[in-house]
Order: sequence, then C-alpha cells, then structure tokens
Amino acid sequence: MKVILFGATGMVGQGVLRECLLDPGIESMLAVGRNPLREQRPKLREILHNDFTDYTDIEPQLTGYDACFFCLGVSSVGMDEERYRHLTYDVTLAAAKTLSRLNPQMVFVYVTGRGTDSTEHGRLMWARVKGKTENDLLKLPFKAAYMFRPAGIQPLHGIRSKTAWVQAIYVGAAPLLSLLNRVAPACMTTTEQVGRAMIKVAREGYPKAVLESEDINRL
Repeated sequence: MKVILFGATGMVGQGVLRECLLDPGIESMLAVGRNPLREQRPKLREILHNDFTDYTDIEPQLTGYDACFFCLGVSSVGMDEERYRHLTYDVTLAAAKTLSRLNPQMVFVYVTGRGTDSTEHGRLMWARVKGKTENDLLKLPFKAAYMFRPAGIQPLHGIRSKTAWVQAIYVGAAPLLSLLNRVAPACMTTTEQVGRAMIKVAREGYPKAVLESEDINRL
C-alpha cells in the first residue's frame, strides 16, 4: 500500500507516521507539509508545499497512491468562523478534490473529533464546520472515505503536542489517561491506536463511514 500523509508534524500525524513506518505492508509514504520532518526513512518521501488550497504544481507527484491520511487541523479557540472554515473546510476539500480526481481508487481518512455536528446547524461553530467538511468529503468519488472522531487522544512513544501548555497537561495526566483508555474506550484512545486503525480501514474497510473512539480502539 502507498500512502499520502498530511499533517505529519502534528500530534496525531506523528502517531500515524510512526505506525505507517512500522507497518511492513506499507511500501512507501509521501508526507505533504510546510515544514521538514526530522524522520528520515527509505520508504518516506517529503514534499514541502506552502499553498494548501492549490496543488497544481505538484499534481504529478500525487498520483499512484492507495490511501490518504489527512491529519491537518487547528483549534477553533480565539478564531472567527470565517477563518476557521477556511483552515478546516477549504484546506481539506482542496486536497481531497485533487486526490479524488488523481486517485479514484484511493481511500481517504480524515481526523475530525467527537461532537462533530453532521446536521451542520448546531450551536457550536467548530462542530458545524467539521460536520460540513465530513459531509462533503463523503460525497467525493473516492473508493471509500472514513471520518475518525476520536475523543481524548493520549500521545505515546515520545510523541508531543506542539502546544506547550497542552503537552504539560498530557505529561501530568499520563497515568489517568492510560487508565481511561482501558476502562472508558468511548472517552480516550492513543496516537498508536489511531494510526493502526487508519491503516486497517484503508486496507480492509469498515462497516461505518464515521468512527468514534470505541470503533478506533476496537480496530
């Protein structure tokens, strides 16, 4: 399987990258991002790209892939709806539309979050925007598309959040997060489980297009 990964420097993306590199069934990986990765492996290639709404210049390098794991995302804290929609909906759909045209047999996996509003009319701005993004991704002509809605995510294997105060919380709460992952799978998963679950749905499929934390942990 050949995989494209967006958001490899974020916490979730770091976890997905790790699991893809460890999986012997993944032949090659392409990481698309703005910043270079520290990881250097024979099966990993990078494209540094600045405009995440236009892929015209790199389209020839985006063909021939079996799956895309889209882990780009931003917090809505302190952001107005127009800006959040651009960074969430516009950026995601620009990549997805390009990839569905270039790779119609691709499986597209998108990380959203628990509480995403599929009706697009709820009270929470971020949930409406995420819901719209999910709904329109599911309409694209991919072989299959899956929406991952994890609740809490515990970083493992040295993976860190880029936000210092968030990382401090993860470090301090690590024992509690590990306990929650065991006893409350609806509330917690890990970067390792998210990465492995993405690979499995891309390879084998899943009966549901929208996966909550319980589904991710089950996989």
